[in-house]
Amino acid sequence: MRSHEARVRQALYETIRAGNGWIPFDDYLRIVQYAPGLGYYSAGSHKIGPEGDFITAPELSPLFGRCMAQQCAQVLELCGGDVVELGAGSGALAATLLQSLRDLNRLPEHYLILEVSADLRERQRQRLMRLPGELYERVQWLDSLPNPPIHGVFLANEVIDALPFKRFVIAETGAVLERGVALSDDLMLTESDRAAGDSLRAEIMRVGGGSVDELPAGYCSELCLMVGPWIAGLAASFARGAMLLIDYGYRRRDYYHPQRWQGTLRCHFQHRAHDDALLYPGLQDISAWVDFTRVAEGADAAGLAVAGFCTQTAFLLATGIERELAGQTNALEHARLASQARVLLLPGEMGEAFKVMALTRGLEEPLCGFVHQDLRGSL
Repeated sequence: MRSHEARVRQALYETIRAGNGWIPFDDYLRIVQYAPGLGYYSAGSHKIGPEGDFITAPELSPLFGRCMAQQCAQVLELCGGDVVELGAGSGALAATLLQSLRDLNRLPEHYLILEVSADLRERQRQRLMRLPGELYERVQWLDSLPNPPIHGVFLANEVIDALPFKRFVIAETGAVLERGVALSDDLMLTESDRAAGDSLRAEIMRVGGGSVDELPAGYCSELCLMVGPWIAGLAASFARGAMLLIDYGYRRRDYYHPQRWQGTLRCHFQHRAHDDALLYPGLQDISAWVDFTRVAEGADAAGLAVAGFCTQTAFLLATGIERELAGQTNALEHARLASQARVLLLPGEMGEAFKVMALTRGLEEPLCGFVHQDLRGSL
């Protein structure tokens, strides 16, 4: 572990020196998260589950995947085709979805997984190989987005939060600064701020409603400029169907509220959450909450419709989590699932922080997962 961290630090030192002693925060993330053989998501290590750094909803409970299958089944019934999962983690969601879609008689033609981590690909393969042959034979791994474009469902659970993002700070003078990473005199990684460039400053002003005057001195937040291009790339591989995006996030007016002055950056290392992004480079998960208004803007620019936006609680209730619990007759299993359901649903757990957004092309029918709540007007 320490030798890996030393290699990542060496790569950072070389890049910072080449950048005249400073790199923007999103470039720092591209190295510590994604650099081949070095980055957290590309190097081999247990990231998800009890032995990793964090647990996602599909890992927490099969209830999440069973409910998601209901929405996938509706889309597959309407347009047929494939399921594409972006960043499939340990394969827990894929395994539950395939089994549930078989039970619903709505199996996709293929279950396609786009995964950047070779380590996670192997974990997924080992897990999914335990499925019946009729299910496993539908699974394929992709090195890039589908071409030609597909019909069906795109799934992205906790993917957008991990895209490299910029950080900005409001100075005492009211100036807009871009936060980056530099080296201290004793060659330690340190945060360092510089005047934001014109384009970045203009974008910060735009998301602030044309002004940053209401933001207090010392206000720090994040801006993920990759969201629009990322959605455009997905849209180019998408002929008809629905994209289901699940992540923790806010609408813009809440994201950049003056009271949220410390931003949303979070790091996870061995199930401990903190906000020091310079600690354990290459060994910890670094993410920021999602600005879902930006996601909606990206969808509109890419010719996709925002067909649904709601809390995870509302989505799971609409897709039958209560029915799943009621159908469990074994008392011990019912108690175990009920405990998991509370984490998925309660506002103080995952229920309110996580949102579900559906982006569609060529579908006019209302989606079943969004019948209980419609937050699109708040975006």
